[in-house]
Amino acid sequence: MLPAIGQTAPLASSGDAVRLLLLGDSLTAGYGLPASDAFSVQLDRALADRGHVVEIVNAGVSGDTTAGGLARLAWALADMPEDGPRAALVALGGNDGLRGLEPSETKANLKGIVDRLQKEGVAVLLAGMLAPPNLGRDYGAEFNSLFPAVAKESGILFYPFFLEGVAADPTLNQADGIHPNAEGVRDIVARMLPMIEELIHNAIRQQQK
Repeated sequence: MLPAIGQTAPLASSGDAVRLLLLGDSLTAGYGLPASDAFSVQLDRALADRGHVVEIVNAGVSGDTTAGGLARLAWALADMPEDGPRAALVALGGNDGLRGLEPSETKANLKGIVDRLQKEGVAVLLAGMLAPPNLGRDYGAEFNSLFPAVAKESGILFYPFFLEGVAADPTLNQADGIHPNAEGVRDIVARMLPMIEELIHNAIRQQQK
């Protein structure tokens, strides 16, 4: 069951939109979906429906790893307007797990991404991922624990599993069993929305300091 969503006060006025950067892979890029059903678009609609003025910049690249995200972060920030993003959702790591990459490297890459964003004064929400079960218990334990560790060390918001409630449900996924369908994305947005609102509140408070 999805969490109940109540109306909250708007996060920003129409003249002060909060720019939210989505730094992710195919899950944020909208792989296999019409543009209107992509995560970024559904999140934009959900925030607008609740009266929030947020400008979403989708920097999701299908197939990207944490190393790729770290390498292109500087370009992503440079391509933004002068006032840049004030908040960022980092949703990377799924491809690291699928490829069995070394968890310590994934952790270092994520920490590098978060450190750079924080240096720019950007409020960050990190979305965790889970390792595929076929890689074994030891790998899974190390991989799964790196995401909360990065969040704790950096003092940022943490959403434990991007695909919570959707992974392994055939009714909520595309034929590949990996990428959510439109209904699955709707579910993800509904589950993450309260924490994304908290992220943007944090960004506004940070900007006012």
